[in-house]
Amino acid sequence: MTFKRSINPPVFFSSLLLITLLVLLGALWPETAQRWFGSAQHWLEVKAGWLYILGVATFLVFIVFVMVSRFGDIKLGPDHAEPDYSYKSWIAMLFSAGMGIGLMFFGVAEPVMHFIAPPDADPQSIQAAKEAMKITFFHWGIHAWAIYAVVALSLAYFAYRHKLPLLPRSALYPLIGERIYGPLGHAVDAFAVLGTMFGVATSLGFGVLQVNSGLNFLFGDAVPISSLLQVGLIIVITLIATASVFSGLDKGVKRLSELNLLLAVLLMLVVLLLGPTVSLLQAFVQNTGAYFSDIVGKTFNLYAYQQKNDWLGGWTLLYWGWWISWSPFVGTFIARVSRGRTIREFLLGVLFVPSGFTFLWMTVFGNSAIDLIMHEAGTVLADAVSSDVSVALFVFFEQLPLSSLLSGIALCLVVTFFVTSADSGSLVIDNLTSGGDLSAPVWQRIFWALMQGVVASVLLLAGGLQALQTAAIASAMPFLLVMLLICLGLFKALQDDWLKLSSVQLHNTSVQYAKANVDWRERLKVLVTQPSKAEAEAFIHGPAAEALGQVADALSSQGVDARLVELEDRVRLVISGEGQGEFVYALRLRQYTRSALPGAEQSDGDEVFHRVEVFLEHGGQQYDVLGYTVEQLQADAVTQYEKYLHYLHLSGSESLDSGR
Repeated sequence: MTFKRSINPPVFFSSLLLITLLVLLGALWPETAQRWFGSAQHWLEVKAGWLYILGVATFLVFIVFVMVSRFGDIKLGPDHAEPDYSYKSWIAMLFSAGMGIGLMFFGVAEPVMHFIAPPDADPQSIQAAKEAMKITFFHWGIHAWAIYAVVALSLAYFAYRHKLPLLPRSALYPLIGERIYGPLGHAVDAFAVLGTMFGVATSLGFGVLQVNSGLNFLFGDAVPISSLLQVGLIIVITLIATASVFSGLDKGVKRLSELNLLLAVLLMLVVLLLGPTVSLLQAFVQNTGAYFSDIVGKTFNLYAYQQKNDWLGGWTLLYWGWWISWSPFVGTFIARVSRGRTIREFLLGVLFVPSGFTFLWMTVFGNSAIDLIMHEAGTVLADAVSSDVSVALFVFFEQLPLSSLLSGIALCLVVTFFVTSADSGSLVIDNLTSGGDLSAPVWQRIFWALMQGVVASVLLLAGGLQALQTAAIASAMPFLLVMLLICLGLFKALQDDWLKLSSVQLHNTSVQYAKANVDWRERLKVLVTQPSKAEAEAFIHGPAAEALGQVADALSSQGVDARLVELEDRVRLVISGEGQGEFVYALRLRQYTRSALPGAEQSDGDEVFHRVEVFLEHGGQQYDVLGYTVEQLQADAVTQYEKYLHYLHLSGSESLDSGR
């Protein structure tokens, strides 16, 4: 593949130019940049905070509706598609890409901060402890994953179901059509590149602060806290991520994600067993119940009668903006690994599995930290959280047995989380800048992986990381509006898809073609003999090709654009319509493991048998026509075409009597 073919120039070069300009702004004038972006963010929080709250609530309601509705039965791919990854690998990748590193950074710090300074309770009281956990669950729960799910579902649906590029622009296809391939589509993708680059780079920059603090905490002055050491850590993590790029998605990100999940579970279990185990399990159940019992009130709470704008802007709105700004990155990555699952299965996994693990993690670390402050550690842990969030986790471990071992595991986990984020970030940016080409050259992912390290290092040395983080969060507002449009477009597309499926499944006419020609004895023979590959291929290139060829000729003689396409293992009848896409009726060879049917004739050593199944444009129909006569095949093809025309009638026509 040549250089020009491997990139989408408008997105690649415009993104690279904007990244360079913003990095220079943050590096050369960090204070000015922070002041500008901070003013924009503050204005949005005060004047448009209600829109953030309403928008995120809309996303959650929309996603839950799609999950429980009939749309949940639709697959992210053809009807016959199977998932690309096992549940274990899929969940691990969701967890690592979504917010794994945030749990390490805030698992102790956030509950303690809410406990020390709660918005609606006396500090360091029992009520403050309860509220601290409810607020933490609220910020890290299903609202965040609903935001990710909106982007991920729309991308996966349009890419795998409708064969559009795996790009944010594709989600707008129902609203703007072919214009997604023009300047508007380029702008949407470039915006997603910026959000991904600065989201990963700022997290990489702030994350090495935690690694540096942890090393300094463990080894003292032997590992000082310094900018040069932090840049060195960024270089090491970037190089590891670059090496992982060579392994590809199935080996690199997948294996690292599984390692992350294993280490995270191990660390959490050790803390659970070393702490007040029974109390923590009780707290987990109570915290979860309290979260769901208060979810409606907290979802719409703007403190309109108390005017706590500083608290709301510094916490809830900050998180909502951060999750929205990260959604192009995380959503694209989740979509990339979710092909073949039903929408319901996908949403259940995305919403509740990572959230459930997050709730358990926050309970184990957050409640343990609060218990230490109330009964043992006194002000030591509280002061550590107040003074330096990056060292809070290691001060917490110091209060437990095996503190050095726990800190060592935590450091390894932080590093592997960052490697996974950098690797998956480069994967997403490469996908965005190559026009959705999933087989783009490895050099492009290496380029973007190295670019992430360079951006993080430059901004860290110049003090501009905070400015770019603020800019990323402030940029959430325009993308929130885009996400609302995505919801509208996805709903329209799902409605149309369901109409097509129900038309194919339920519409029947009184005409039963070729019934008189059915010889049930011949059909029964086919069912129990479990045919060989040679027999199936002979059927495809014999009766099947003859039958569909005659149908194509008959349609062509009536002025319909119909043609027969014959390949090695399939034959296809393709009928084109103006502005309506193509109707495809295909007969395709499929291989299965032989089963022990009563009375089935089986050859010694032959462990497979073959079927000739019907495939339509939206996927396999799961029924076998091997052994049908020419007339029966023609009848089946015409019947499926009639169902397709019935779908077009329902989706696009309007009765002349409708206005009478």
